[in-house]
Amino acid sequence: MGWISWLCPGMQLKRWLLLFMAGGIVCAFSLAVLFNNQVMGMAEEILFRISYLATGKYGNGVTLAVGISGMLLGICIMVYAIRRIVRSVVEVVSPESSGSLMETIFTQRKLSNGPVIAAVGGGTGLSTLLRGLKYVSGNCTGVVTVGDDGGSSGRLREELGIIPPGDLRKCLVAMADREPLMERVLEYRFKGDSYLAGHSMGNLFLVAMAETEGGMEEGLQAASQILKIHGQVVPSTLQSIQLAADMTDGTFVLGQAEIAQARKKVKRLRMLPEEAPATKSAVDAIRNADILILGPGSLYTSVISNLLVPEIRKAVQDSKAIKIYICNVMTQPGETDGYGAYEHVKAMIDYAGGQFLDYVIVNSQEISEEQKEIYLAKEQVPVTPDVEKIEQLGIKVIPAKLVSGSDMVRHDPQKLAQVIMSLIYRLRLFGRGFVFFDYFFMRHSMRKLKSRLERK
Repeated sequence: MGWISWLCPGMQLKRWLLLFMAGGIVCAFSLAVLFNNQVMGMAEEILFRISYLATGKYGNGVTLAVGISGMLLGICIMVYAIRRIVRSVVEVVSPESSGSLMETIFTQRKLSNGPVIAAVGGGTGLSTLLRGLKYVSGNCTGVVTVGDDGGSSGRLREELGIIPPGDLRKCLVAMADREPLMERVLEYRFKGDSYLAGHSMGNLFLVAMAETEGGMEEGLQAASQILKIHGQVVPSTLQSIQLAADMTDGTFVLGQAEIAQARKKVKRLRMLPEEAPATKSAVDAIRNADILILGPGSLYTSVISNLLVPEIRKAVQDSKAIKIYICNVMTQPGETDGYGAYEHVKAMIDYAGGQFLDYVIVNSQEISEEQKEIYLAKEQVPVTPDVEKIEQLGIKVIPAKLVSGSDMVRHDPQKLAQVIMSLIYRLRLFGRGFVFFDYFFMRHSMRKLKSRLERK
């Protein structure tokens, strides 16, 4: 990071350091007055004698040099002492904090002054986005769909009558301070033939927190404190809902898992019951956001499913935030066969009840032929950018290289965060500070995110 970070606006350190130095000067002046200048006079006489012995004449040069050197030495000693005192306190209060004290303060100050971001979606797509956003701003809220009815989440939902915890768990893990460790623990699935077989440790943890705290929202808040979440995770609704779809071939499919497995094209997605109330925290997060992000994730079952909640849909329409949609990289069998980015955007607009988007982020990175062949076997192809067609809708398109370097063709958290952070600075949404220091913070955040991802 470097020493220059101490000069960044908003650190709230320089003012107290200057005040400490002012107090030192007042004390020095007061001591001189208290001794009636006798001690200072004697010191000055000694310096004059040294000057005469060294140069053969009296002069103020030595006195001036000693005075300036002594002042600089005193300031250095005071600054060093303050740093050591604060470091000692930090090591006791927060022993797990890593990196230098300056780096910790600098990062936390910039994150706390970051824009208010609401990210709406579900599944792996939303957790990937949140994993990068926590390095952009400390004021992020993940609004998560609760239509999942498969796997461990489906079993807990059916047996305990709670909203499915799976997608909520993924987002909590992504935003946790100790992410790699938390992911290994909370994503662990029990094996064998016991009742617990197939259940995720994180799902059971959230169920326990919800029951001990009196509800899922309260349980999520408590879990956020335990995991030291950078932001918050909230469900779109607390009511047990089911997704249903009318397919283009005339069939009717009930349940998110069934829709995903049907491999049929969705004609119309519905939510049962249709008037499920939204959580107040989700509505407030959307209405108060500076930036509202939808996606990435399964178009119908992860992203649009949130817009089926009437209050969420209205909050999205009424929000004054900059509205961004992050389009998927690959099509999904059945759900989005033959869809380009334009069809994704058009579906979003249709379910929202009108054009509401300001920006669409699309992938412009080439997919290797080997990867194309692997995904073609799964009946998946890359989503075309369709830049000109989308811009005819009055939406600004941001093409970017978004694909991760892994064998899986999916969004890279670091690349996503970098695109969003660049847009934030371009729109000047990052609160206080100069552009130079904001750019400095962006570079540092991206290095930190890259290091975290490499450790995984």
